[in-house]
Amino acid sequence: MFVRSSLISCIIILSGSFIFYQWASSPVLDETAYNQIYEHDYAKSTPSKNAYRILNYNIGYLGGLLDKKNKRPSSIFEENLKQLLTHIKRIAPDIISLQEIDYHSSRSFYVDQENEIASLGYNYVGRTVNWDEQYVPYPYWPPSVHFGRTLSGQSIISKYPLSHQKRIVLERVATDPFYRNAFYLERLAQICEVDLDGETIILINIHLEAFDAPTRAIQFEEVLTLLEQYKKTHPVILLGDFNSEARDQQAVIHGLLERTDLGNVAFNAENPANTFDSKNPSSRIDYIFYTIDDFQEVHGKVLNEFGEISDHLPIQMDFELKRDDQ
Repeated sequence: MFVRSSLISCIIILSGSFIFYQWASSPVLDETAYNQIYEHDYAKSTPSKNAYRILNYNIGYLGGLLDKKNKRPSSIFEENLKQLLTHIKRIAPDIISLQEIDYHSSRSFYVDQENEIASLGYNYVGRTVNWDEQYVPYPYWPPSVHFGRTLSGQSIISKYPLSHQKRIVLERVATDPFYRNAFYLERLAQICEVDLDGETIILINIHLEAFDAPTRAIQFEEVLTLLEQYKKTHPVILLGDFNSEARDQQAVIHGLLERTDLGNVAFNAENPANTFDSKNPSSRIDYIFYTIDDFQEVHGKVLNEFGEISDHLPIQMDFELKRDDQ
């Protein structure tokens, strides 16, 4: 009787686990919704003319320096969003490139962070979803801190028209077990055309693998191929969270840092301005690169004043385009 009861209990537990796994790892959206360009009708803020400003920021879904042992209250996210919007109003970028932005996630109390930012007067939005799960059981313990329903991704938010967006899924970690792979976010290259007063530029917004260096190296080569493809015909800005430390001489980022055909915003090879973590910045892993022959009057800086809104710090790029009539 004991053996039979134990067997029945095991079957029930395994069946329940399988059902939960199937449900939790399933997406909510149709895949066609993973790559969208929206046009809003918010009161327009005045875009720059001839001189432009871009902000690149991994906002870490506005969780700040997350304490994985405790679920953060909604007040933390509300305050971080308030501060973010205040900073954006102050520096008035024309284009904002974002990583780890939540659209409808339990962990950030179902606030559409993209729309909150766009409502400041950014009527052109490119959204690429990279994480769509019914329930993400991470951090693993205790269950009270699980992410739960997660809908997140990478966004380009602009005062200027966007078009022809592509969502490129980069190489996955081949050695991950199936259960981790089922719940892990996709690493993307978001490629979008931006019309800057009649001149088309290409933005490539990326977020590379954080934990597996061999996979990050493969993804990096994929991104280089995209860069070479687009720079033949258009000015290109390649930006995002590369998860590759400039001070590490073996890091893949040196494949870009050492190129003479690319500029690198807010970067000094002798003493790189740090972007991670936001409390005690000690690493440079976020970058804005640009095709040097297509841009002029380029200036930029790492914005330390954003503080601990995210675990990263943003980078600002100011520039003018070299136009055919100049």
